Amino acid sequence: MIKGFGGIFWRTKNIEAVKKWYSEVLKIEIENWNGTVIKPQLENETIFSFFTEDDSYFPTEQQVMLNFQVHDLNETIKHLEHIGVPLAKKQENSEFGKFIWIEDPEGRLIELWEK
Repeated sequence: MIKGFGGIFWRTKNIEAVKKWYSEVLKIEIENWNGTVIKPQLENETIFSFFTEDDSYFPTEQQVMLNFQVHDLNETIKHLEHIGVPLAKKQENSEFGKFIWIEDPEGRLIELWEK
């Protein structure tokens, strides 16, 4: 029945600052309507997963965590270092891939993943 996600929507306190940050840090070109279309690429997949209220994988006060799949995590880390964005969590390697975390301007943790 479901083909995939149709969008991710959330409220923000400072829309212009958040748009600028996502554009500069994650290279997501935000359009005038305050969003963009991210087209899936070959080998990309979207995971939809639930966590219990007290799960400590990400902060319990954060209801949702974004996870973006990247082509090359090492290149992503170099880009983040170059523009001065600190890692909130250093690289972790597992059977699922390589992961790092960063924070957006409003303190939301974002996971970056290389499969």
